[in-house]
Amino acid sequence: THRCCRPGSSRRLGVRRRAAAAMGRRPFKCYRYQKNKPYPKSRFNRGVPDPKIRIYDAGKKKYPVDIFPFAAHMVSVEKEQLSSEALEAARVACNKYMVKNAGKEAFHLRIRVHPWHVLRINKMLSCAGADRLQTGMRGAFGKTYGTVARVEIGQILLSVRARDVHKPQVLESLRRAKYKFPGRQRLCVSNNWGFTKLPRERYEALQAEGRLVKDGINVKVLAPKGPLDSRTLSKLPLSMLGD
Repeated sequence: THRCCRPGSSRRLGVRRRAAAAMGRRPFKCYRYQKNKPYPKSRFNRGVPDPKIRIYDAGKKKYPVDIFPFAAHMVSVEKEQLSSEALEAARVACNKYMVKNAGKEAFHLRIRVHPWHVLRINKMLSCAGADRLQTGMRGAFGKTYGTVARVEIGQILLSVRARDVHKPQVLESLRRAKYKFPGRQRLCVSNNWGFTKLPRERYEALQAEGRLVKDGINVKVLAPKGPLDSRTLSKLPLSMLGD
């Protein structure tokens, strides 16, 4: 008898077909460039797999703004897409180096991009007997496959704030995280105080004037003019308030 007619041959053929259908993941060169329109998860786009990265802040994220004055950023030099798997790998690499060489209380790492764009795949079978199952270009709009972040030239990917003494460790951890991404990235040392938008000289001058109010990892600048709020009025002596 022919080997396809032997007992159990249909079962083996089914296993072979399922194995071909559950092939390995595509290389990321298939999805590196921004070719399609943004395609986020929505009520029309259901069944999207969860992104690999679930934590976007590592280290001492609740330390106030004045403890970590130094900040460095990893900046993208290409317009491309970064997978959630690559973002998670970069976070792990950067976090592990900083914990080992600076201490787990010596930094705050933040991932600045989010993988909300959904990838699609039009899966084809390539095993024996698959020609009866394939439809070619009929119904070619693929199934959801994964998520990526769409990044622009000059966009910040990762940021780390720390004390000034840990500047070499911060730059080395970001350099190691670079190898998890395709394309080119640059490391930049920030002129600002931590994650704030104030340059260091301006921050220190406003702090000396008492015009800064801590706001988590950021600060608010009090205006020198304008109406006083009820809290400020309550602190003033009665002699200044008049009748």
